[in-house]
Amino acid sequence: MARIMAFRAAAFPRQSGVEEDAQDALSAHVMVEGERGLLAYFRVMLFGWGAGLEQGYAARFYDLGPLSGYAKPIVEMGRFCVAPGGVHPDVLRLAWGAMTRVVDEAQAGLLVGCTSFRGADWKAHRAALALLAEGSIGPAEHLPGRKAAEVVDYPALAGPVTDRRAALAGLPPLLRTYLAMGGWVSDHAVVDRELDTLHVFTCVEVEKVPAARAASLRAVAG
Repeated sequence: MARIMAFRAAAFPRQSGVEEDAQDALSAHVMVEGERGLLAYFRVMLFGWGAGLEQGYAARFYDLGPLSGYAKPIVEMGRFCVAPGGVHPDVLRLAWGAMTRVVDEAQAGLLVGCTSFRGADWKAHRAALALLAEGSIGPAEHLPGRKAAEVVDYPALAGPVTDRRAALAGLPPLLRTYLAMGGWVSDHAVVDRELDTLHVFTCVEVEKVPAARAASLRAVAG
């Protein structure tokens, strides 16, 4: 576990310096390893039909009441990170293949989590947030409510998309992957001063993943 914490700490530096949290004891930990050692990592929590979502990481920042009682199990993925210095695409494919196997074996209907922008100042991410506001906000019946002390109503603040290429480049790679699978985001972001990040709640409805993408992921999952 110490190796995992060191790997995560390098990817998610905290002001407190303590990476391990309450969710770790409740999670399954998935690693992709190679000759260079640990190459990618994420943790997974499984919730039965929305029950217990309040124990997850996202529930620290969002009111997930609208997802309680969801008709299928829900998987939360967190702390997704890769080794510094560039990672071969095959490593990412293996990581997502492992995630796909978890989702399929759980017969989950949703894959949820928090995706982080580096830097807590939302203005630095204005273009990317404007792009999210333009077409990626989730359905009203499933949107999480406000809970955190400091939030950003980015649909109201970000303004129109003026440079789509720059906006896409400003999205975190993990969030681009979620959106490519048909994912959606919350209608507000959360400021995390400890991690110096801006979080958005992210959700993928498994049944809405494009067929070609789902087939590709399941081929890797085996």
